[in-house]
Formats: sequence, structure tokens, C-alpha cells
Amino acid sequence: MAEHALPDAPAPDGVPRGGLRQWIDDRFPFSALWAAHLTEYYAPKNLNFWYYFGSLAIVVFAIQIISGIFLVMHYKPDAVLAFGSIEYIMRDVSWGWLIRYIHSTGASAFFVVIYMHMFRGLLYGSYRKPRELVWIFGCLIFLSLMGEAFFGYLLPWGQMSFWGAQVIVNLFSAIPFIGPDLSLWIRGDYVVSDATLNRFFAFHVIAIPLLLIGLVGAHIIALHQVGSNNPDGIEIKANKDARGNPRDGIPFHPYYTVHDLFGLSVFLTIFCAVLFFAPTFGGYFLEHNNFIPANPLKTPPHIAPVWYFTPFYSMLRATTSTSVHIWMVVLASAALWGAWRLRRKPLHVALLAAVMALLLWAMATVDAKFWGVVVMGGAVISLFFLPWLDHSPVKSIRYRPKWHLSMLIVFALAFIVLGYFGISEPSPVGYWISVTCTFIYFGFLWLMPWWTCLGEPKPVPERLVYHPH
Repeated sequence: MAEHALPDAPAPDGVPRGGLRQWIDDRFPFSALWAAHLTEYYAPKNLNFWYYFGSLAIVVFAIQIISGIFLVMHYKPDAVLAFGSIEYIMRDVSWGWLIRYIHSTGASAFFVVIYMHMFRGLLYGSYRKPRELVWIFGCLIFLSLMGEAFFGYLLPWGQMSFWGAQVIVNLFSAIPFIGPDLSLWIRGDYVVSDATLNRFFAFHVIAIPLLLIGLVGAHIIALHQVGSNNPDGIEIKANKDARGNPRDGIPFHPYYTVHDLFGLSVFLTIFCAVLFFAPTFGGYFLEHNNFIPANPLKTPPHIAPVWYFTPFYSMLRATTSTSVHIWMVVLASAALWGAWRLRRKPLHVALLAAVMALLLWAMATVDAKFWGVVVMGGAVISLFFLPWLDHSPVKSIRYRPKWHLSMLIVFALAFIVLGYFGISEPSPVGYWISVTCTFIYFGFLWLMPWWTCLGEPKPVPERLVYHPH
């Protein structure tokens, strides 16, 4: 009797195996990856507007990589030829102006998307357990993206990019002991020169993009390991049906791929409107001084970085000897309050007193320029500690006391105000507003263990709150 051939076993998504797909699956886990990260990856069914920005960040990253490849084909990383090669791209290369504007507009779009993505994390507690590692990978992406933008900022070799790099690199010289040697190593010369341009080009084109690709992959893998957060802050994996699927979840594909395609269409509409009608965005995306060749003998009257760095640059400018003294008073008061709280633990009080005395001595003797660098760097590094600073019994802002949302809005507004004054010319009023907003920024983060415990949270439902639309 002839044996009957058994039909091909179905793939995880129900499509019969065979042919090219089977050939690939025998050599590479394509179907398994497709199922694990798309068709069988269950996401909460109540994701809203704020959840567009994760996928948009990947799209903008791809836009930057592709447009950057085409720019590198014509760019010359040489101090004599760099500015001329940019003009050549803009004027003589077919569609070169479009590629250059896509890249410059994409850089600003990337930070808009990333800032919105991070704000959503703050809004719904996406950094809380079990997503601490997801948040840390995200902060590393943000830090790497800042480095990528900084290294790329010098490449046009215009007036603002040249002098902006000069100012930022010189800040490293304020670090005690190793500062001068460190800034010399970063520049590769005693001034920003051809050696600096080549170093920054290598970091911008090769080193940091590779790092970003690895971090983005790690971010996504860590996210899919623990599952996506949602506006209610409820873990959908805790409630599964008989087949082991979350009752409050839906497959990412096709539901959220279509959902994200809608968000992408809106984003690309806005992106193209800026690209074709206001690519410099009034000097915020591409400064007017950057259309002038770099001149080491002529300093621009007002040096400021691109808008997405200005909040941190404003913190730097706000750190003077006067504001350092204010910090000393604040830290001394905090130490006294801490000592009062630890009054029954003499060893802890003594340790706190020794640390605070050393810190206050350092603040009184070390140059304020160094503390400006510490404040600017600390503003980014502080974000890494959010999972352990937030002690609220609930994750989402929906179920916290209403005034917690007010705190978050004040924090966001302080960051925006810092950005405005960072790009504006220095003034006494701007200085004091920047000092105040800097204290608000750090106070929001480092007082979290205290203020997040205050107030009575609302009861969190057992299932997601979902309204079909």
C-alpha cells in the first residue's frame, strides 16, 4: 500500500509551511521571530495617542540612516573642503538639497519624537517594575542620540557648528585633573581643527549608529520580554484565557501595525510640510550662522546649540558662583532635615555629615564652570534612576492624586522654559528664571521618594479600562 504524504505543518501564524518560507525557516527562524514579535505578541488593547511615538522613533531612525548614507557619498570630511561639499550637495547634486533637508529636519523630528516618548513614560509610569531595564536602555538611547547629534553638528563646518563645538569641548577642561587632557584628546588638537572634524565624522557615521542599532534592538527585546505598559498601568499578563493569551490584549499585528500606520501618515504629513515649506524652521532647525563658513578668527555674537540641547545648555549657563551658593544652602538644609529624620541612628548621621561637609567644601573651592558641567550631565544621568525614585503605590497618572499631574506639567513646562532661555541671549531675568527652572527640574526628580508617597491614590481596576472607537 502506498504511503500517504502528510501535509506540511502550519506555521505559528496559521500559514502552511513549504516553498521558500520553509527553506528560510530551516536556516533562519523567520516565522518564529515574526510570531514572537508581531502576530503572537499581545499588546494592551487600550493604547492611545501617546503610544505612536515608539514606532515613529524607529521610522525616523531609518530615515536618518538612509539619508545619511546618501549624504556621505558626496561629503568631504576635510576642514578645507567640508563647507564646500555641503554647498555642492545643496546646489549641484540631483535632489541633494532634499536629502540634506530630510537629514536636518529628521534630526529635530527625532528629538521631538523621543521627548514625547519619554514624557509618555513619565505619564504612565513605564519605567516602573518590571520595565526598569527597558527604561535604562531607553535612557542610553537618548544619551547616545545626544552624542550622535553633537558629533554631526560640527560636520557642516559652519560658523555656529564650529564655535558650538569649541564651547562644548572646552567644557570638559573644567573637570579637575583630567579635564585638559580629556578635551585635548576629544579635539585631537589644541583647537577645533581638521583632526576634530575627522574624529567627529567617524563617531557620527560609524561608531554611534552601530551603538544605537544595538541599543534599539536591546530596547525592543527587553520590551517584548515583559510586555508593553498601558495607560492604566495594569499588567495584562496577570489575566490570561484558557489558551494562555492575555484577556485584555490583542495581537500586535495586524491591529497595531494598522494603528501605527495611521500615526505614521499624520507624522509624514507634518514632516513633509516642514521639509518643503520651512526646512530651517526660522533658524531653529538650521541656524542662519551655519550658512556662513567657519571662521576661527571671528566669534559669533551669540553662541547657542540647536534647540534640542538648549534646556541642558540653559542649566549650564545658570550655574554660576551665585547659584552654586544657593545649591549649598539647599543641600545644607536637606542635610539638616535628613539628620533630623535619622536622629536615632548616630552612625548614619555621622556618615551624612561627613559626605555633606566634603560636598560643601568642594562646591566652595572648585570653579563654578565645573559644577555647570556636573549639573548639565546630572540632568541626563538623573533620568536613569527614575525606577527607584518613584515610590507611588500606582504606576499610571490616571490613578494618582490629581496634583501629581500638576507636578508633571510644571516639570515639563520648566524644561520647555529652559529650552527657550537656552537659545535666547543672556539676560538677568533669563538667568534667574533658568535658575528657578533648574531647581524645579532636579526637585521633581530627586524629591520623588517623598512627594510620590503623598496623597491617596484612586483604586486601580483589575481589568483594563477600554472604550471601543
